[in-house]
Amino acid sequence: MANTKSAQKAIRQNERHRLHNRYYARTTRNAIRDLRNTTDKKTAEETAPKVYAMIDKLAKIGVIHKNKAANLKSGLALYINKLQA
Repeated sequence: MANTKSAQKAIRQNERHRLHNRYYARTTRNAIRDLRNTTDKKTAEETAPKVYAMIDKLAKIGVIHKNKAANLKSGLALYINKLQA
């Protein structure tokens, strides 16, 4: 158990941040999954910028690494380019 007030506050903050990060990470994973399950190229191209923005935001706030964000975006772009019109 935390011995100081500052340690107790840090525990509270860590829990809040963890839940916040978990929510946005889960939401982004769901958006990526939905995009990968799309078979229509037009719909995928319309959805992609929103998903890319979500991924960039996770990288910016440190939930995922910037290289992981780049790899995710690259993979999604390859998937969209392979779709038939």
